[in-house]
Parts: sequence; structure tokens; C-alpha cells
Amino acid sequence: MSSHREAPEISKDPVADSSDLYAFVDPEQPRMVTILANYVPLQDPAGGPNFFEFGDDVRYAIHVSNGGDARTDLTFALEFTTHVRNRNTFLYNTGPVDSLDSPNLNRYQTYTLTREAHGRRTVLAKDVPVAPANVGPRSMPAYRDLSRAAIRSLPGGGTVFAGPRADGFYVDLGSVFDLLALRPFQNLHRFRSPAAKSVNTLAGLNVHTIALRLPISSLTRDGSTPREVNDARSVIGVYTSASRRRARLLDDNPAHDRSHGSWQQVSRLGNPLFNEVLVPMVRKDAWNRSDPEHDRNFAQGVLQPEVSALLPVLYPDVFPRLAAYTKPRADLAAILLTGLPSGVVDGLQTFTGTRQADLLRLNVAIRPSAKPSPLGVLGGDLAGFPNGRRPIDDVFTIELRALAGLTIPLVDPAFTPDDAAGLVTDQLETPTFKSSFPYLATPHDGYSAHTAAAS
Repeated sequence: MSSHREAPEISKDPVADSSDLYAFVDPEQPRMVTILANYVPLQDPAGGPNFFEFGDDVRYAIHVSNGGDARTDLTFALEFTTHVRNRNTFLYNTGPVDSLDSPNLNRYQTYTLTREAHGRRTVLAKDVPVAPANVGPRSMPAYRDLSRAAIRSLPGGGTVFAGPRADGFYVDLGSVFDLLALRPFQNLHRFRSPAAKSVNTLAGLNVHTIALRLPISSLTRDGSTPREVNDARSVIGVYTSASRRRARLLDDNPAHDRSHGSWQQVSRLGNPLFNEVLVPMVRKDAWNRSDPEHDRNFAQGVLQPEVSALLPVLYPDVFPRLAAYTKPRADLAAILLTGLPSGVVDGLQTFTGTRQADLLRLNVAIRPSAKPSPLGVLGGDLAGFPNGRRPIDDVFTIELRALAGLTIPLVDPAFTPDDAAGLVTDQLETPTFKSSFPYLATPHDGYSAHTAAAS
């Protein structure tokens, strides 16, 4: 998974689990950047009466690095508050909900959004309503209108949304975790079993999304809107995090529980699959609690990735050239830890300096593609991953092909990838996404999910 349950401790704390991060030049408004940060993964839409929500005791944040040193320069932080209108009912809603302030919406959330830069904290929005859970057609008869009402304008021309969305990440988890049963050559696996049709395991599940659409000029180091791809100011690095107070005191009455101390980061995410695949299990929780600027401590997993060593073992004679390649994976280090310098890929650079850091890097001077390819840069589409990430990008296939050796020639032209490196995929169709902000699809409703499962 991109970052769903990717570490032992955060798998026990889903409300603080950073599950996916997207950053792309907005196709509706190309002078803007849209950043989507997902949390609370693997939500069953019918999971009531206590439907999924953000945590009141969690600080959610989107961090931006624009100074060329991989350190955080801007932070957009959100803190949530839960409200209950009728304390004498167990119901989430006591009747049909037709507006965000409907008296029938018994349990609802609001949030405050702040911008932090150079030690200065500015409140951008306060008491903003969160889109509620999509309970079902009787409870939320016009849910799309309800969720659209949660999209709010920000000072300076920005836009914000917080609430549930359909999970946009697509991958066949059952196949991946069954000793890397990969397509299209499952029949060549060392441990043979009948081939099965590819399944998008996350189809039908929801997440909670924080969506920001911000002017490019508000994210660059000098307030400019760069037009030249090779301009160092055109590249920003993004990561998302979730933090908790260092101590929590429990009372006999849960309403009197209190959290104390400074904020401690417990989850983060830059590039998809980084902690999931490249960090050893015993270090995953430490990675979640560290800042990207210290990622040189985890670089070994990038330079010598375990998956690249496993592929030739699990698929005898399929990856002979990969098996013989013993050099450190400088291609992966460039893509994931420093960004690609000019000259490696024609028309693209995502370099943020020599400091190694897991950041989702975006060149804001590259305009949105008229015909996006799910394979991003590997598919000839420079507006896609690893130049930022869009919901359409098939990051599992892209990263798997890179791990299989397809990107080694970027830094080592003498290497010829195995034919299989350009074929490996989970063979999933690209899901349908919204064509407008916040781009991820309307969350699945509990009633329809229940009836679909029963049919």
C-alpha cells in the first residue's frame, strides 16, 4: 500500500496514519498547486454508528520545502474539534441531513487551519465544517451537494476541504503480499499457484482527505511563479505528517482525559511506498518519528532495496541482469532522496539539493498534461510521478518497474534492463476521479456498500 498500516505502531493508530500524499499543478487553475493528504485508511463506509473521523488529539500537517536544502519552510497545520448536538442519542444523525448545519447532523467536526513560516503563525481559517460521513441515501439524500458545501475559500485565493473521500490509491494487495505474486508472469513464480484475476483491494473503501489548493506564488521561496523548468525556484518538496502530544492522562470520565506536552510526530509520508517497502520493519516506527532532513540514516534501504534482491529469487531466470547488478541504486537515490538534476530526463528536473530526504518533489513550471499517462514520467508524461503525484498516477507499477531496474540507465547507461522490468504491473484499470477540486471521488456510502456486498 502507499502508506496504509506501513509500520507496526501506526497500524494500531489509524486516525493518525498518513496514508497517501498527492501534489500537482492544478489542471483547472494552472497557477495553483493542489495538495491532497489522506489519513485514516481502510474505512468501511458502513462502519457506524461511530463513523470514521479526524482525531481531536492529532495535529495534521502539510509541510513544504522550497529553500533547496530539503528542510521545512512552510507548514499548513489543521486541528479538529468534535461537537455533539444531542447527548441523549446514540445516532450519528437523527434524520435526513441537507446542510452542514442541519440539526439532524448530531455529531460533526470543525477545524482551524494555520500557516507557519519562519516562526510566524497565521490563522487562515477557523471553525470550518468538515464534510460528514456518507451514511446512506436516507440520511444524506444529496451527499455531493453536502460535501461541496465543505469546500471553502482562503485568504489570498486558496481553497480548502476536509472530509471523507473514496480512496484513490489502487493496488492488488492480496497479490503483492503473497510473496510478490506479480503480473504478467505469475506462472513463473518459484512457488507456483493458480493465477488469479487482479483485484483493486481498496475499491469500495474510504479515507479522510485534507485538500489544499494554493497559489504557486505562496509556495515558492521568493513569492514568484516560475516558468522555467531549470529554475531552482520551480521545485518544491512536500511531505505530510500527523503528531500527538507526548503524554495523555486518562480519567475515570473519558470527557476529562487530557493530553500534555509538545507535539511528537508519529506518522509521515513523502513518496508513496517509501516506508512500506524501503525501510526494515524494526526501523519503520523510528522513520515515522524522524524528519525528512535526517533520511540519510535510512538511505541504505534505497541504495540496496530488498525487493530488487527478491525479484530474481522469486522469479528464476526472469531478471538475470538485475540479479547481476551489484552497484548501489543511484537511480532510486536520485528519484526519491534528492530529486532528479537537470539533464537526466529531457525537460524535467526535481532537484532540491544534495541533502537526502524523502520528499514528494514537484516542478511547478511544468504545466498539466492534456493527455495524462498513469505511468507518469515512465510513460512520457512529465507532469506525473515522480514529478509530484496525481490521483491518476499508477505509483505501484511505476515504482515496481523502477525497483526491477527500469530506471538504472538514467545514471548507468551501460546497463540494459531485463525485458520483464518494463512489463511488470498489477494489471488494474485506472479508477475514475473527479475532474474538479478536491479530485478524489465522492466517498462510498454505507448503505450501498452493504447492499453491494450482499448481492
